[in-house]
Amino acid sequence: MAGVLVLNATYEPLAVVSIRRGICLVLSERVELIASSGRLVRSERLSLREPSVVRLARFVSVPYQRHRSPSRRGVFARDRHRCQYCEAAAETLDHVVPRSRGGLHTWENLVAACRRCNAVKRDRLLPDTAMRLASRPGPPPPSTWIEVAIGAIPDSWEPYLQDHRRSA
Repeated sequence: MAGVLVLNATYEPLAVVSIRRGICLVLSERVELIASSGRLVRSERLSLREPSVVRLARFVSVPYQRHRSPSRRGVFARDRHRCQYCEAAAETLDHVVPRSRGGLHTWENLVAACRRCNAVKRDRLLPDTAMRLASRPGPPPPSTWIEVAIGAIPDSWEPYLQDHRRSA
């Protein structure tokens, strides 16, 4: 397991911490154990279930949402590593409005694409081709940073991240 998902008191995902830090938070009673990995952590005097998801005992105010610039990893995570034109495995990034036609390097203009679709589209606009987007591109949902940071989201975390994901 990559770590422990930390939720705010309102069940909003806040961070991913190490298992050791998660155990320290549980022992200090700063968090409530929500889900366990099923393994036991033992010491000389204590046996504790290894945390997978914890919830803060007190609400923490998050002052602002940071603006994140588009990145290859972020676009692939947002699009689930699937070509947005044909649903095949994505290998490249494509600018929906090509940069040569004035398109910007923004979340709304970047999609994951397979090599074939990217080569077929070239530097043309979508109305000039027979291609259609599977979903409208935009900034990734807030929980995407978790997937980018750790690679894959464990099954035990899915129920706590679903409300914070955009439906694809």
